[in-house]
Amino acid sequence: MLPSGWPSTDKAPWAVRFGVVRSFPLFGVAALLSLNAAVLIAPAVAVSAAREPVMRVLLLEGQRLTLRADGSLPMQVRGVPGGVRALQRLELRLSSGGLSVLMDGARTRVAVGTALQVENDDPRGIWLGQRRYRGALQISSRGGQLRVVNQLGIETYLASVVGSEMPHQWPLAALQAQAVAARTYALRQKGRGGGWDVKATVASQMYRGVESETASTREAVSSTRALVLVHGGRLIDAVFHSSSGGRTEASGMVWRHQLPYLVSVLDHDQHSPVHSWQKRFDAKTLRERLPETGGLLKLSVLTRSASGRVRQARIQGPRGSLVISGRELRRRLGLKSTLVQFEFVSGQIQTRPSLPTRIQPLPAIEGSTPASNASRSRIDRITAAVAAVPPPSESVLRLPVSTFWPYGSQTLPKSGVKLLVRGQGFGHGVGMSQWGAHGLAQQGADFRTILRHYYKGADVVPFRAYFDPSLARLTSPAPLWRG
Repeated sequence: MLPSGWPSTDKAPWAVRFGVVRSFPLFGVAALLSLNAAVLIAPAVAVSAAREPVMRVLLLEGQRLTLRADGSLPMQVRGVPGGVRALQRLELRLSSGGLSVLMDGARTRVAVGTALQVENDDPRGIWLGQRRYRGALQISSRGGQLRVVNQLGIETYLASVVGSEMPHQWPLAALQAQAVAARTYALRQKGRGGGWDVKATVASQMYRGVESETASTREAVSSTRALVLVHGGRLIDAVFHSSSGGRTEASGMVWRHQLPYLVSVLDHDQHSPVHSWQKRFDAKTLRERLPETGGLLKLSVLTRSASGRVRQARIQGPRGSLVISGRELRRRLGLKSTLVQFEFVSGQIQTRPSLPTRIQPLPAIEGSTPASNASRSRIDRITAAVAAVPPPSESVLRLPVSTFWPYGSQTLPKSGVKLLVRGQGFGHGVGMSQWGAHGLAQQGADFRTILRHYYKGADVVPFRAYFDPSLARLTSPAPLWRG
């Protein structure tokens, strides 16, 4: 069931305000080709905006879960015995014997394939574990797991995404840029298959429910309502990351295709707490992370991208050698990025000052209280994690820069030393840098300027149904987005 409305800041329906509601006349072949939409089949499509687009967000998968109402307004639960039930608390447990359901203390069992829907009219949302969510929660079982999918309007969804991805105290222009990028990304994912559109994690984009909504994130969403990024008449793949370390990466250096709008550009993230970082590995850890080679005796960087990121490296150890991609090396060693250099540290050489990795915390809003882990953004948590890292105590074995940059190799000099990885940035480095957006906003850039800097050649425009090929392919003449 679709949500009943959208934020009251806009009295006009979602797409009517931006001219999305329109009737398309009969298209000729030439017109189809000029629109780059030859997949249009229906001769006429009337797009209705009685409701804003609805997102299906995968919240979690597990064998047991608990839902409860936030206050006196009960949850409305459909799919359980007895029809629609008004409940304060619902507990589900999946086992080989079926699905056990505890409804306000009364236990019953239902078939494993039973689908439940939970919703209420309380603006405070529904508790699922330690978080609250708006909209409806769809519960089903698949592959021995309970699956919870949150259905809600995209603008409501984005108010939480923006606060989950960025600190709400950041300049409005940065939050607006995040809102437009996140809206574009979400709409591009709709209808891609499966029982959901996006996940609530960094596998898609962070979504932490009601606790991540604030007045500033809602303003960022409402002030950019329905705006998306388009290139060549289609929604772009509006990927983003935390911090590039000085220069973003071209998409073709990370993924299979080089997209014209995802090219390498200079970043404005020098103030980021993860602009520079370092990480150390002892011999035991390297044996665990590199089991095929039995650890590390020699590391050779074979190729780097134009921005300096490792594309391919050779690992040599007691058991043999292994050639792996930069992405795989990052995954195995748990590195923040692939923009890295390698050294070995020893306790017998002079100490080198550590790279600056910390910034002063953002000023607190007057009258505010410290944020809980449940409400802090992904950037907040990254910053806190970096601030918690103690300063280095080892001495550094100095080696020629050419040994590590841009290519070269290094052999483990003796036992007792550690591998030191000096890196820059956090994330894949493609698309918008969130700390860079913050830096540009502090310099006075508006959200359109920020977006055009990171997505070259893309336009910020109101959404149209034909931007999305999955919507254009619909053959039914029925209006889209009607509840």
